Amino acid sequence: MKFTGTVLKYGDNVDTDVIIPARYLNTIDKKELASHCMEDIDIDFVKKVKEGDIMVAGFNFGCGSSREHAPIAIKESGISLVIAKSFARIFYRNSINIGLAIVECEAAAEAIENGHEVEADLDNGIITDKTTGESFKTEPFPMFIQEIISNGGLVESIKNGIIK
Repeated sequence: MKFTGTVLKYGDNVDTDVIIPARYLNTIDKKELASHCMEDIDIDFVKKVKEGDIMVAGFNFGCGSSREHAPIAIKESGISLVIAKSFARIFYRNSINIGLAIVECEAAAEAIENGHEVEADLDNGIITDKTTGESFKTEPFPMFIQEIISNGGLVESIKNGIIK
């Protein structure tokens, strides 16, 4: 799995109520959720984000309420990968379940800046900041997680007979 994109960077403890504010949880429309993604922390996020962009964050990304709406909003906004120092456990699981690629790499999340171009090769566990030329090692994605993400999430993987 390889990803290339421009970075949108956020800090520590970005909770699910900031990722998708609770006032928008009365819909399951993915595009509607995406249209409000990050608006309480970055009002211009939806204007800046482009298909394939990469989100970088600090510690405990996705903390707070356990709702799939948060990773859905991120994925549907166009973000292809989230790199963070660490993730809240339920957010991590929800992200894989809906097919959003996420990876923990403290060194990369610390060094990579907003607006940098990043390439991530998750087959081999290498993240490269193309702006600075610096590379970071992380754990490669296990094949079964790659399959879940490639198939659009856990439910789609089960529907397609990839996972039984």
